[in-house]
Amino acid sequence: MNISAKLTDERVLDVRFDDHSLIVDLMDGRTISAPLAWYPRLLNASARQRTVWETCAGGYGIHWPELDEDLSTEGLLRGAPAA
Repeated sequence: MNISAKLTDERVLDVRFDDHSLIVDLMDGRTISAPLAWYPRLLNASARQRTVWETCAGGYGIHWPELDEDLSTEGLLRGAPAA
């Protein structure tokens, strides 16, 4: 019997926004969408400030240096709003 494990790669590929959502594309092809209202720093940031992000934590996190905001793909996949 041959059992193949499902491969996932939860590292960040891209980050974008629409009027109401944070949208994160993962390396394995999945897309996570979460309400901007869950992340007040991002909600209140300018469109330009939202575009200034970098990966962190080995690619499993997103950091916005101008906003001092950090999110993890683990938290996004869990559906965890900002504390």
